[in-house]
Amino acid sequence: MKKTYITLLLSITCLIINAQYQTEVKDADDNYYINPIFSGDYPDPSLLVDGNNYYVVHSSFEYYPGLTIWHSKDLINWSPVTSTLTKYVGSVWAPDLVKYNNKYYIYFPASNTNYVIASDSIGGRWSDPIDLKVGNIDPGHVVDDNGKRYLYFSSGGYVPLSDDGLSVTGDFQHSYDGWPIPRDWTIECFCMEGPKLFKRGEYYYMTVAEGGTAGPATGHMVISARSKSPLGPWENSPFNPIIRAQSNSEKWLSVGHATIFEDTSNKWWMIFHGYENSHYNMGRQTLLAPVEWSNDGWFKMPDNLKIDEPIKKQSEPPGDDVFSLNDNFEGNTLKPHWKFFGEYDTSRFHLTNKSIVIKAKGNSVAESSPLLCMPSDHSYSAQVELEIEGDAIGGLVLYYSHKIFSGILADNKNILANLRGWQFPAEKDVINNRVYLRLKNINNTVDMYYRINGADWIKIENSVEVSAYHHNVLSDFLSLRIGLVSMGEGKVRFKNFRYEQIK
Repeated sequence: MKKTYITLLLSITCLIINAQYQTEVKDADDNYYINPIFSGDYPDPSLLVDGNNYYVVHSSFEYYPGLTIWHSKDLINWSPVTSTLTKYVGSVWAPDLVKYNNKYYIYFPASNTNYVIASDSIGGRWSDPIDLKVGNIDPGHVVDDNGKRYLYFSSGGYVPLSDDGLSVTGDFQHSYDGWPIPRDWTIECFCMEGPKLFKRGEYYYMTVAEGGTAGPATGHMVISARSKSPLGPWENSPFNPIIRAQSNSEKWLSVGHATIFEDTSNKWWMIFHGYENSHYNMGRQTLLAPVEWSNDGWFKMPDNLKIDEPIKKQSEPPGDDVFSLNDNFEGNTLKPHWKFFGEYDTSRFHLTNKSIVIKAKGNSVAESSPLLCMPSDHSYSAQVELEIEGDAIGGLVLYYSHKIFSGILADNKNILANLRGWQFPAEKDVINNRVYLRLKNINNTVDMYYRINGADWIKIENSVEVSAYHHNVLSDFLSLRIGLVSMGEGKVRFKNFRYEQIK
């Protein structure tokens, strides 16, 4: 009896403690955030602090218009400002967004060279890309105490820039060899990349990624070095790697490619990316973590901080940025979250009467250059209304690249299924040029539906599993996106795109 009483007393005590803990966490919710701060495919973040504003840009690869700038007041809530790159120059990799003498610049690699675009206003008109005619990838901008400008690259070397930042004025010089990774660590490759530079006190700091952007979960990592000159020699941090996944059982894998910055309240942070365990097809998502400084001038992760648990926010009030994928296509401008796969051809589409009309292109989904947006949830539904003109085929698909995609399509009479490129009739003679299509993705298992006017949704026979649609299987560093397809001969009119998280 005594033993039973003690056990009961301990159980009650634990319940009280647990209830107190839950109340404390609930009361503190508004003061904490949970990673990611960009859910979905937002890799290689480059962040600019500009007065009381934060701006960030990511790799945009084959998605055009590209290099979308996002804005925030609190580092947690973000909304798109503008897409700065409309001219197709190839697959756009890790950019660097900087401000110098009240002018904005984005440096980025594509097609085995590096480009720069510039603007007098962050949300204004950006220049056409200027070819710097220098190789390597992942340019990182730095300015010395005399105002001289340089670009570092993934190989650990740099080139001098003109005062206006629009041309290279000297030869490539090697400066940094990186941090030696222990040979018994499981990595994809040494693959030093993504140099980001800043100055604090008497030191310049360079942050790079090593270990391979994808591949083994433990490969990618954040490495830091410092120098009293922006040109070296560089001393590696005793805290390297600053962050690295220790096993493939963690929530965030292949974490790296960081930008270090000081916020408007003089606190220091690291913005970086990582793959989410079991959701690699969402691409590399943007994460945020505080950093702290040692007494001898090195930054490091706070002890016991876990990036998959709630983290205390900065002291700024919450931002009022609101962003949604929902679109009734009102107005005459394509919203910044929409991207065509490949070339951005403004003559191919127009917005009118709360709809977007897209001219058909190609004889397959792969050839159609679909219009894409990035889902932000593990489970969701997406639906859209279509009107078919001529011999066009319209569709709602999940699209990785021309290599692989799946979804539901319609011509003027029939509903079609497309499973990994295998396309066939699913329902014959059931529509008359107009239909609603819907995808329902529950943790990578996708059901497909159609309906006529206000009737009930009808599920077609075919479903698809999409968890393997990601870089470690298919390469190209892309992600699985929702796509609007217009192919064949004619046009497709899309209306009332709706996206909804499924909990």
